[in-house]
Amino acid sequence: MDAFLTTLFAMVLAEFGDRPQILCAALAMRYGRNATIIWALGLATLLNCLISAIAGAAINGWISEEPLQLFYALSLIFAGLGMVAWRRRVDLLENWTLGPFWTSFIGLFILQFGDKGQFIVAATAARTDMPLLTAAGAWLGIMIACVPAVFLQRKLAELIPIGPLRYVGGALFLLVGLVLALGAWGII
Repeated sequence: MDAFLTTLFAMVLAEFGDRPQILCAALAMRYGRNATIIWALGLATLLNCLISAIAGAAINGWISEEPLQLFYALSLIFAGLGMVAWRRRVDLLENWTLGPFWTSFIGLFILQFGDKGQFIVAATAARTDMPLLTAAGAWLGIMIACVPAVFLQRKLAELIPIGPLRYVGGALFLLVGLVLALGAWGII
């Protein structure tokens, strides 16, 4: 259950105000088909979470505990840096003509692939014997963060202070990642 809850809370925090959430809001405004956007988001996210969890599970057997803890720490540090640093503009896929489902599915899959969330999921799955619970927690966390953007669209930023939330979340990721890294190196 630890793997499920860890990734669930990490993904909720990491995805608020991030590019997938922004793209979900933009696609919902463009197409006005909320259910279709949510289905595409769910499937793209599930596929990315499963890929990450399977990769993490494969890493589990290759590396001892201290390097795994360092891998996890680095995933949190890089997530924290990504949350407090400048981000490039989100491509809103305005020139894509694949229709609401395929534009959303492919666009969100590509956007999430290799993102900080995938590394957190892989690092968490590498530290546990339950990679599917890790994937499930990550999927649910991303859905919790992104589905409100589909319904609230522009109002989301008015209701939730996304900027301060990202800075506080980024600082938390950096702090926890730094403590874990120092522990992995045997410093603390």
